[in-house]
Amino acid sequence: MLSSEIVNVWPHNLMSEFSRIDSCVSLFPYVSIDTEFPGIVYHHQINIPKYSMESLSPAEFYAVMKRNVDALKLIQLGLTLSSSDGRSHCSWEFNFRDFDSDRDLQNPESVSFLKRQGINILKNKQRGIESWVFVLLFWRVFGGPGKKLKWATFHGPYDLGFLIKILTGMELPESLDGFMMLVRGFFGDEVYDLKKVVRVFGLGGGLEGVARSLNLERVTGKRHQAGSDNLMIMRVFFELKESVSKRR
Repeated sequence: MLSSEIVNVWPHNLMSEFSRIDSCVSLFPYVSIDTEFPGIVYHHQINIPKYSMESLSPAEFYAVMKRNVDALKLIQLGLTLSSSDGRSHCSWEFNFRDFDSDRDLQNPESVSFLKRQGINILKNKQRGIESWVFVLLFWRVFGGPGKKLKWATFHGPYDLGFLIKILTGMELPESLDGFMMLVRGFFGDEVYDLKKVVRVFGLGGGLEGVARSLNLERVTGKRHQAGSDNLMIMRVFFELKESVSKRR
């Protein structure tokens, strides 16, 4: 059964919602994540257009991504847990207080866009979650041995980069190899970036366009809200998974 509920998480319900996540994770082994952050401020040194970023080598792309993630602060993180058949899931949207729009580095156009999409930047700063508290609870749930979870993202390097940054409390590793070691160490071997996966199905573009191609409608929220986007990521994942099963 699909649920349109996305639980907004703030300090007052952080502990209780992580308790819910802890009780669900053994039954819901699929996890999708999405992040919202204050835009892209650094681009490749040769100033190629944004649409040509995919022409960069993996190492070049990582260097650009690292510079942005190191310099910027997380605003939201969305997380969805799903059952193995994709029919049942639970979604959360964590609101962080790390970002200060009056002081911190940002892309003003991106921040204005997030505000238009309904993210209350000032409320996050005044009433949001301390990322270090989130990290302690995250490790209690996801850091134990024997958890064989499957993770889904869309354009995942940035999402994983920001999550790894707050989990370690450090800048990202200098090399792509070092970053991938952390990805495997924290999340295991089954981490899917659907932006790359959809190419196998002849699809492309952003999450919204891919969802439309698959006849999936957004059930709640708006694009570029972390909770709504990560729920859509999970739905796209299972739509593709079902498509593969039908081809066999």
